[in-house]
Amino acid sequence: MRFSAAFLCLLQITILGAHAQAPVQNPFKHIVIVFQENRTPDNLFQGLCVPPFGSTNSCSTSPNAKQYDISTSNWLNKKSPSGFTQPTAVQLGVNYDMFHNHESFLAMCDIGPTGACKMDGAAGIVCAGNPTCPPTPQFGYVDNSTGTVNPYLELATQYGWANYMFQTNQGPSYPAHLFIFGGTSAPSASDDAGAVFISENSYAPNGSNYKANSDIGCLAPSTEWNWLISPQSAPKETQLLNTTLGALCFSHPTMASLVDQTTKTWKYYAPISTNPGGANPGGSMWNAPNSIQEICQPDSGFQNCTGTEWKNNVDLNPADVLTDISNCNLASLSWVIPTGQNSDHAGDPGATGGPSWVASVVNAIGNDTTCEAGKGYWSDTAIIITWDDWGGWYDHEPPTIISGMQGDYQYGFRVPLIVVSAFTPQAYISNVRYDFGSILRLIERGLALPGGEGALGFADARATTDLVSFFNSKQPPRKFKTIDAPLKADFFLHDTRPPEPPDND
Repeated sequence: MRFSAAFLCLLQITILGAHAQAPVQNPFKHIVIVFQENRTPDNLFQGLCVPPFGSTNSCSTSPNAKQYDISTSNWLNKKSPSGFTQPTAVQLGVNYDMFHNHESFLAMCDIGPTGACKMDGAAGIVCAGNPTCPPTPQFGYVDNSTGTVNPYLELATQYGWANYMFQTNQGPSYPAHLFIFGGTSAPSASDDAGAVFISENSYAPNGSNYKANSDIGCLAPSTEWNWLISPQSAPKETQLLNTTLGALCFSHPTMASLVDQTTKTWKYYAPISTNPGGANPGGSMWNAPNSIQEICQPDSGFQNCTGTEWKNNVDLNPADVLTDISNCNLASLSWVIPTGQNSDHAGDPGATGGPSWVASVVNAIGNDTTCEAGKGYWSDTAIIITWDDWGGWYDHEPPTIISGMQGDYQYGFRVPLIVVSAFTPQAYISNVRYDFGSILRLIERGLALPGGEGALGFADARATTDLVSFFNSKQPPRKFKTIDAPLKADFFLHDTRPPEPPDND
């Protein structure tokens, strides 16, 4: 079903705090998804509970409409004699990382006899450290005493925050990136309907995780393989081998294919692979278009993406989003994937650029006064900031598990979500449950894509929410205030460091 001409002119959004809807006079022409790495609200956003951004009573584990759902003490730990562990302050950049595969999800979730997550098994998640991990590393929260994550806290308190945003998949980054791009990690639409999903990052011949910057998807070598989870195997997984090249090259609609049915445009920014053995510099697992046959169109040797769409829409320098904004070339729909130095992924003490990186993207849009016939991008752009998975860090909120066979891999743990626009009320807090499918529904609705909400028939169809409550049509567009950050856009535009992959496991 196509939308009427009247709807194409007006974006319908929910009036704050009500179910009735009213049109926005400045419909969104651009939606930008900034996709960071591996954090939970309890880990990254403790600063919402203390000055200058909050107070001890601004956070609650039973929040009202003006409180943040952050747990500050007595984190559940079934391995502790008391049943609890007190959280420990850590830096944003640390030299260790926790496993966050599907097995780790099951460990932390600790499913009880009713099928619900007890959320007391985080201590069972394996930690890899250099040289060693500290005691109970899973129970760390980011220390903001020096203002490290102030840009995130300012965005959350100046705009919209979701208390209950969950990653769709119960596993790591690669399938999460497939879900945010195409609504599924299944190899095909029929596989999605049958609840058959790619459930892990790729693996090498020796059974270890494939190097993060290796070629993947349509460009995967014959020695690569992955895990599938299905109703027949769950909770166990089965191998999907790539011995016949192209087995890891999937074919199904994506959000990009919906955009392609219109006059609108899309862009996918992701860091170039630094793997010298890679056949294609764009082959890393955080480049979701590489896994889609119709976009990549691999050559006969499955060594290069040759598709026109891939060449025109995949940008292997994330900082180019800043250039495109300044040149008034922002696409209708953009995915912005950071380099490892700016992704918030644990494991590198020096990788602390994430808060400044996200602020630079928001500031570039908010301070634009040239584009959109002089109105600036701030007048018609929605910015969605979220994190791809929980990264093995503790979080107290249990996910809702979908009933039936789809619940074998959905939903995963809570991740932060910040919504930024000129129509988002200050300090708006939503207590509705969301997942990546909710973001896709907002895109389908906000950009008036063919078929409307749920058009892909994947996570977008399974989701029941769409983020529209973050936009209040009755308030005038808010004037943008620059988000203060230690690193400015110029730093990222001229950063000469070799780009690291967003994740390294």
